[in-house]
Amino acid sequence: MERISKRMRLFAVVIVLFAAGLIILMINFAAHGAEWATKRINSHIYAQGQINTAGGIYDRNGTPLAVTKDGKRVFSGDKTTRVATLHAVGDLEGFISTGAHTNFRNELTGYSSINGVYSLLKYGKGNDIKLSIDAALCKTAYQALDGKNGTIGVYNYKTGEVLCMVSTPSYDPNHKPENIDGNSKYEAVYLNRFLHGLFTPGSTFKIVTAACALKHLPQVQSRTFTCTGEYNTGDGVVICRTKHGEISFEEALNVSCNSAFAQLAIELGTERLRATAQTMGFNKAISVERMPLAMSQFSMGEMKSLELGWAGVGQHTTLANPAQMLILMGAIANGGQGVLPKLASERITASGKIQPFRLLESKPLTAIALEPQIAATLKTMLRSNVTNTYDERGDYDDLQLCGKTGTAEVDNKKPHAWFVGFCANPATPYAIVTVAENAGSGQDVAYKAAAKVLLFLKKK
Repeated sequence: MERISKRMRLFAVVIVLFAAGLIILMINFAAHGAEWATKRINSHIYAQGQINTAGGIYDRNGTPLAVTKDGKRVFSGDKTTRVATLHAVGDLEGFISTGAHTNFRNELTGYSSINGVYSLLKYGKGNDIKLSIDAALCKTAYQALDGKNGTIGVYNYKTGEVLCMVSTPSYDPNHKPENIDGNSKYEAVYLNRFLHGLFTPGSTFKIVTAACALKHLPQVQSRTFTCTGEYNTGDGVVICRTKHGEISFEEALNVSCNSAFAQLAIELGTERLRATAQTMGFNKAISVERMPLAMSQFSMGEMKSLELGWAGVGQHTTLANPAQMLILMGAIANGGQGVLPKLASERITASGKIQPFRLLESKPLTAIALEPQIAATLKTMLRSNVTNTYDERGDYDDLQLCGKTGTAEVDNKKPHAWFVGFCANPATPYAIVTVAENAGSGQDVAYKAAAKVLLFLKKK
């Protein structure tokens, strides 16, 4: 009897261990099943380390960007389109983590947590995906950058659809350069500068300082500032490019006066400016369809007056991510609500069923939220920038463009050129960001590149 009792206890232990192992297996399967099923060792998905059996990737107009033909992955027939859309479509080896080939791998291969890769085995292909980008617009943006490293992004600030996402340098995935690694021409070529780049924002950050002043200094719109070409902070000097003389708050933003905005930043103080920066997306984790953006950074420590003055004009240690700045533009245009961007619009199953593209994880619609009155005032001021300073061209003035340039100083190099803006015309609800690395003036380089993209958008 005692022997039977011992056997029963041993059997009970085995059952408990088996159940525990089964639970662990199921948890791991739920968490990693997709990863296991789509690993590169699986020959039904990969050949020689490259994905070759998957659904097609198309732009918003149905233009094929990458499809499988006779077991081989084929990109667009147009070289410039291939180069311009590389960071949206992705490479076959998975070096570009933001591309559809990597980020939407499960959807492209047809994997599901219930049926595994049954659909792929049955139909011989996965799901097709239609991206929200416009290939022709991306091509225009790539050409507008004119060989400079940087990024241009455009999105619909009402729907969140990304129409353009270009990052340079890039390369032709059909003819990848053999010397790409270690070649300065292709520095950080796998990095999607729109989603994962961080750059000194220069005067585009004055939008944040202006918002903080509107919130905490009730009479700021009626104030005047005197610019002598520099502002003495008490522990150093903030230099302004021009002696602007006596100017109003709005004029200070129009002419991008460092003296006025350094004075405002110091008057507001570190804590207020940091709090406003955080509501506008700095020091804040934001993700776009599984992909975390590089976090825009505003100093978390206490700053001396000189440091705070430079921080208030977008220098010091401040860094901005282009996608976050695009969402901020959308928030100002949209009455205070900054809608998250999205890159995929439809999934077409192997059986031909068309479905809206939705990821499993849920996330909030709004990434950045501003007080409506502050958003409205900033909108008026940014419109004033374009009409009074940037020499708006008559062939796109009906877009009602609002925006701000930035010329961000970088140690021992030419400045980064920025433009951030949006169209106030409700018929064209587009926001745009342009960054050209070490390219010079924001107004001479980034604004002109943005204008070419906006002109193309207007004609479509």
